[in-house]
Amino acid sequence: MPILVRGALPDRAVGATPKPLGRFRSVPGAKVPSMTTLPARNRVSPLGDVVAAPGRGAWTGNRGRLHEGSGTREVRRHHVGRAWITCALTFRDRRVRQWDPGHYTPLFFLDEAASFAAGHRPCAECRRPAFTAFRELLAEVSGTERLSAPELDRLLHDERWDPARRARRLHAYAWADLPDGAFVLLDDGPALVAGAGLVPWLADNSYAARPVPRPGTGRARLVTPPSVVGALRRGLSVQVGAPVPG
Repeated sequence: MPILVRGALPDRAVGATPKPLGRFRSVPGAKVPSMTTLPARNRVSPLGDVVAAPGRGAWTGNRGRLHEGSGTREVRRHHVGRAWITCALTFRDRRVRQWDPGHYTPLFFLDEAASFAAGHRPCAECRRPAFTAFRELLAEVSGTERLSAPELDRLLHDERWDPARRARRLHAYAWADLPDGAFVLLDDGPALVAGAGLVPWLADNSYAARPVPRPGTGRARLVTPPSVVGALRRGLSVQVGAPVPG
């Protein structure tokens, strides 16, 4: 039976020491942080929640226009439609304006593993080779013809979201069968499967410095859509880890 979870939970970063979020306090002579200096709510956790967190993302993407107004950075919707995509940070010198009232909301992901866990798939335009490889592997998993982009979106949406309850859909999955690159939900939040360990994703959009042991028996609460996990088991390669600062 699928498992449902509500609300935002933390996330992760491999091999990197997490940076504390800290708290703002009044210091004589210091400037009060403005809205533009605070982290924007445009990062995506492995659970698919749109959160405010520091740090750069390795990928961008979107799921429609989630914000209201121009320059307000106010996110009002979780998603619009089924097309949740992951894009390259740069493509043909295109520039997307942030918080444009007539445009989709650009979102950012720590890495590709987190984007797949959230339920996004590669863009068919700016990431055509990745999109083609992904749908070919899904065809192998299901034993069917290659799905079109709208068909892929419908499949992934059914696996990641319960529209009746407006809640994230999780899945029970055997610990022993989980491939590297998948995400599971622990008591403290999402964690990346990495060999014999699990690397927690942290609320500051980084990974914990040290993994925790991975259970050898029983069933996990799987975050990554099962179709993606099937593709991972068949050799889907995903980028993991924070981008180099700069």
